[in-house]
Amino acid sequence: MKGIILAGGKGSRLYPMTKAVSKPIIPIYDKPMVYYPLTVLLKAGIREIMLITAPADVESYRRLLGDGSQFGVQIEYGIQYVARGIADAFLIAEEFIGNDRCCLVLGDNLFNGAQLDELLARAVARKEGATVFGYPVKDPRAFGVVEFDAEGNVLSIEEKPQNPKSRYAVPGLYFYDENAVSLAKTLQPSARGELEITGLNEEYLKRGKLHVELMTRGMAWLDTGTPAGMLNAAQYVEAVQTRQGMYIACPEETAWHKGFISDADMRRIGSELKMTEYGQYLLDLVEDE
Repeated sequence: MKGIILAGGKGSRLYPMTKAVSKPIIPIYDKPMVYYPLTVLLKAGIREIMLITAPADVESYRRLLGDGSQFGVQIEYGIQYVARGIADAFLIAEEFIGNDRCCLVLGDNLFNGAQLDELLARAVARKEGATVFGYPVKDPRAFGVVEFDAEGNVLSIEEKPQNPKSRYAVPGLYFYDENAVSLAKTLQPSARGELEITGLNEEYLKRGKLHVELMTRGMAWLDTGTPAGMLNAAQYVEAVQTRQGMYIACPEETAWHKGFISDADMRRIGSELKMTEYGQYLLDLVEDE
């Protein structure tokens, strides 16, 4: 399975912060925002990843993530010259995806919780169709909303409905079978001139191949696309890490637990960052083991 991080877009809701820097490079508490979706892909066991961003930002991501070898994975870079919507990612990554299944995660979404590993494992195990996730929110009218039956089969999916058919919003994490690219090619731009991810999900729904996995109590999903969202996410990460002493979205830790990198790799990376709490955390992980 291939993984895609979509880190394009203008980030206009964060102006002036994002006038000179790509949104997912901005830190959420103690690490770059992009570390959070990257860690989700690692948790899913995905080792071939493409990060898609604007032409001006590619080198910044290369400096930050390199070729992915520090995490035991392979990272390639795709360019989105014009912000044409989320589903455009599949057209950009067509050659990279090939005939494989794929997972798309948005560069500004944060997921955390004990249930996450289980949810990802179920989505990865589903060989056919598409999987979206449902997260309960107080007011779903501001989100894409999914309606489903008792077996988790999606009945409808609507974008920002005035009369939602459920209280489950669809976060920015999607799993697709090998048909994602061909279906994305059939999409027409929406009224705002974009290839909408809801349109792709509706194509799977028409074929009876769209499934939902529910994120229950204890799971956190935070959209960091606004200043308030970034602040809330940073406060959440700081509170959990300070209280529990365990990091949220530490890609080196996840790669190490998955066997993608060795004890020696962890010691080397930790030593390079030993002047920081982050580096000391990596060293402590190896010693405690």
